[in-house]
Amino acid sequence: MIKNFKWLLLVSLSFVACDNNDDEDAVAEIPITSGSASFAKYVALGDSFAAGYSDGALFKAGQENSYVNILAQQFMPAGGVAITTPLMADNIGGLLLGGNVIAGPRLYFNGKGPVPVPGVPTTEVTNHLTGAFNNLGIPGAKSFHLLAPGYGNVAGVASGKANPYYARFATSGSTTVLADALVQAPSFFSLFIGGNDVLSYATSGGIGVNQTGNLDPSTYGGNDITDPNVFANVYNALATNLTASGAKGVVANLPYVTTLPYFTTVPYNPVPLTDAAATQLNAGYARYNGGLQAMVTNKLLTAEEAARRTIKFVAGNNAVVIVDSYLTNLAAYGVPSYRQVTKEDLVVLTARTFIGTAVGGDPTKVNGVSVPLADQWVLSKDEVKEVQVATDAYNKTISGIAESKGLAFVDTKLAMTQLSTSGVRFGNYHMTAAYVTGGAFSLDGVHPSPRGYAYIANLFVNAINAKYGATLRTVDLSQYQIQYPATIQ
Repeated sequence: MIKNFKWLLLVSLSFVACDNNDDEDAVAEIPITSGSASFAKYVALGDSFAAGYSDGALFKAGQENSYVNILAQQFMPAGGVAITTPLMADNIGGLLLGGNVIAGPRLYFNGKGPVPVPGVPTTEVTNHLTGAFNNLGIPGAKSFHLLAPGYGNVAGVASGKANPYYARFATSGSTTVLADALVQAPSFFSLFIGGNDVLSYATSGGIGVNQTGNLDPSTYGGNDITDPNVFANVYNALATNLTASGAKGVVANLPYVTTLPYFTTVPYNPVPLTDAAATQLNAGYARYNGGLQAMVTNKLLTAEEAARRTIKFVAGNNAVVIVDSYLTNLAAYGVPSYRQVTKEDLVVLTARTFIGTAVGGDPTKVNGVSVPLADQWVLSKDEVKEVQVATDAYNKTISGIAESKGLAFVDTKLAMTQLSTSGVRFGNYHMTAAYVTGGAFSLDGVHPSPRGYAYIANLFVNAINAKYGATLRTVDLSQYQIQYPATIQ
């Protein structure tokens, strides 16, 4: 009995020794603090990313999982308070104007592909929300819209002069997004704007106008590229006004559209052909190719461009044929501006269900093959360059103002590039920009998934900690789903 007692005593002593060592080695958790910033009143300005837009729509669960809402939650242990968001009426998504659907439901993955959720939107634009809202993320907003009086006037929604999402909660029909932010006297703000200044041009396949050199945004179309000087003037006005009373903040630059799955999912050569089918198509384009050579002979076209425009199909996968307005216009000579796409061109996501379809049920008229694709289906390499040049100019403005105003800076361009190349690893997970399976983006191929928004929130947290000496916590990305189900409880 005494012998057993001795062994028990030794065991108990060994446990005490282990406990003592753990206490000595344990690192005390750093308290959560705001550093030199104050999160007492947080206001967020931005576009659809700030709003939490996902799967092609704005809906309640998406808003609750926005990077703005996640960021606000991380502010609360450091002196922040709960923020208000102009929530949609349902998790279907979409909008009604006077009872008519003007924006459709969100998408979900049915096992084969993305399809709209069943149901009809119930969010009516004319049902105006009252109160001050901290999240001023406006889907569709371009930089200059944040300074535009009447952008939230419901009377202008039908004509496109006003934004339906902002019209739901603007404090008046004549106010601006910036004014609705300033009236709240924010102690801290986030500003992530400018994506739509090039994105709408890109997603439309470049059917808009590059407005570089035009300083009057009131003359712009919805799919146009904003002049970099207009962007710079607007961004400077936003930052100057937001910091005028001593508020601190965080700003983010813009990624290249080439990192978004909307532009990287559909390959440039998605057309499989047999040898017989390729031979038949080549016979059909023989006259067109011959016309190109005639133009070279008559010195109306260089041999280099003629080679670029020559269409040739082979057995195996083939590039689609497009109409390219950047080619030399030879319409007067009966020669259309056709060519096959290359790896430098970006076929948009929506083309995946259009390429290969028959026009009017005629099997000899196949879209993208015997019938060239219109401009809207492909962002050509020349258009890609235009978007990148504008993005670079915007980003130069953003980084310069962040430095001059002493603001925290988030490099989303670098982060999105990493997602689209090597991906991001956390724990046992690997997140990439791959469509559907990558985990970072939603089914519309442009906006983040819940996990993608959490990733963006962490980027903001890290930038704020680095700039202001705060000790905010990041969130566990594994706790955020990569897709919303058909029914959200």
